[in-house]
Amino acid sequence: MSHHHDHAHPTVSAKPMSRRNLLTALAASSVAVGFGAAMAPSAASALGVAPAAVPTVSGGRRLVPVNRIGIQLFTIRDKVSSLGFRAVFEELAGIGYSEVEFAGYTQGQLGAITPAEIRQLLDDNGLRAVGSHVGLNPNNIDQQIETAKVLGMPHLGQGGAITNNNTVAGWTQAAQTWNQMGEKAKAAGLKLYAHNHAGEFGFTSDDPSKRVYDLLWDEFDPDLVYFQMDVYWAYVGKHRSPGFEPIDYITRDPRRFPLLHLKDGKINPASANGYDIVEFGAGDIPFQQFLSQLRDRGQRYGMYEQDNASASGNSLGNAARSYENIASLRG
Repeated sequence: MSHHHDHAHPTVSAKPMSRRNLLTALAASSVAVGFGAAMAPSAASALGVAPAAVPTVSGGRRLVPVNRIGIQLFTIRDKVSSLGFRAVFEELAGIGYSEVEFAGYTQGQLGAITPAEIRQLLDDNGLRAVGSHVGLNPNNIDQQIETAKVLGMPHLGQGGAITNNNTVAGWTQAAQTWNQMGEKAKAAGLKLYAHNHAGEFGFTSDDPSKRVYDLLWDEFDPDLVYFQMDVYWAYVGKHRSPGFEPIDYITRDPRRFPLLHLKDGKINPASANGYDIVEFGAGDIPFQQFLSQLRDRGQRYGMYEQDNASASGNSLGNAARSYENIASLRG
């Protein structure tokens, strides 16, 4: 790539100070006020400001550690398409995100890019690839595992349902296929994961007493296939097919959930879903209460996602505000 540099001095950052670090340094060096200092008390104390001067958001421990806050790039797909990965990664790093989850490896109007080139851009911006939504099947799993390894991601997943056959047999067969793909992923040092929408919390068409998520819970080998709970869609599922609490699945076996989608929803009684998707912190999903019940929070990645942010015209603005609201959650 024409813009590639050999960094002769790895200890010296070749990047200009991010907006976030600049704000933190400014806030810490004068009076520690505003979110800049609140987000990084360590930077404030390093600059000689007494820790007491750093405002706490509401006391208690962070519910999502800052090195575990990521973004599903589907949220800002309009920017990936118009600005490309390089500019988007610079923006995300400046906001403070640590991880990205991919929604495809193309960048629209900016032309072809290889996974190795994407990896270089991630490294240049101090970001980690944590997962990816890909349409997975036995014919492409080997290639997708190779791509995931180039990108350095620990997880590989799919965004859509693992089958469109809503029978007990259909879901069971799909789960067995996923166990086989999961075996390959595990051998490559990756965790294979399935994401949910509302449908996985509904019931099978031929057994109205069988909730799909319970079937998957029983059929997935927990050592080979993991869950990425989309908390918003779980609450929609609870609205449409009541009789469960989303958090209970995670507390039952927290290690089966290495990733969460932190997606917020505003209650809307007029919607069949019961909610409308909004930016994080503007909705009614009880994330503070939800995440407070998890004892192993440092082990799990919280990925902000907002399906409709690209329609707002300022999806990076949604991403910046959502980051602050996730980072300020306290237990």
